[in-house]
Amino acid sequence: MRLPRVSVTLTPMSNPREFYDDFAEAYDGMFADWDASIARQARVFAALLGEAGQTILDCSCGIGTQALGLAALGFHVTGTDISPASVARARREAAARGVALPTAAADMRALPFLDDSFDAVLCVDNALCHVLDADGVVTALRETRRVLRGGGRLILSVRDYDEARRSRPRRTPPQLSRRDGQWCVTFQLWHWDRHGDRYDFEHFQLRGSRGEWRMRRRVSRLWALTREELGELASRAGFSRLEWLAPADSGFYQPVLVAG
Repeated sequence: MRLPRVSVTLTPMSNPREFYDDFAEAYDGMFADWDASIARQARVFAALLGEAGQTILDCSCGIGTQALGLAALGFHVTGTDISPASVARARREAAARGVALPTAAADMRALPFLDDSFDAVLCVDNALCHVLDADGVVTALRETRRVLRGGGRLILSVRDYDEARRSRPRRTPPQLSRRDGQWCVTFQLWHWDRHGDRYDFEHFQLRGSRGEWRMRRRVSRLWALTREELGELASRAGFSRLEWLAPADSGFYQPVLVAG
């Protein structure tokens, strides 16, 4: 019996830009069907945003999982992300799909836009939790509020850290996908600090077929913000209308905060 050959790449602890620059070309392997996820998430967020034609900033757009679908539905979306490699891929994906998606590499704590530029800002899929201190989170939220027009809304999502802070999970279930004739298995290991509110996560991705597999391990750190903590920081940033939506209410797989 011939055993498969496995090559392993280990990366050191990295900041969000380094992590997602390294991950940009493989990020779609997180999804069993990335295109289906793009379409499904676009329907979810379009229902929260309302009428198409609005100007939307996705300030943590990554490779475009939310922005691409919303642009296809007629929203005028601009995408920014701290990772230049991710926004470059989002731009390529938009061109391949024939949708308009202006992009820029930018830290959400210093957005390169004038005041009152957007009808809504999107910051979803746990992106804000890469900011590890309260002042940094407040700065990021103030920036989203600054670029919002009067009456505009921030739509933000994080993992269910209320539950995770109680149970302190050590791993995520493996996710399986197949693309370009290769299988991809993705999972994480979580290493909580002694205070139980931040954790290092090891992200493993195994890709390959019968005879040869490649495993890549990436490591970074997250702040497990509870809904109460995030609500307090949003209030400090100047948001006064806060509404939390459970996954059963929003259709998204994480708790969603709608703030205005």
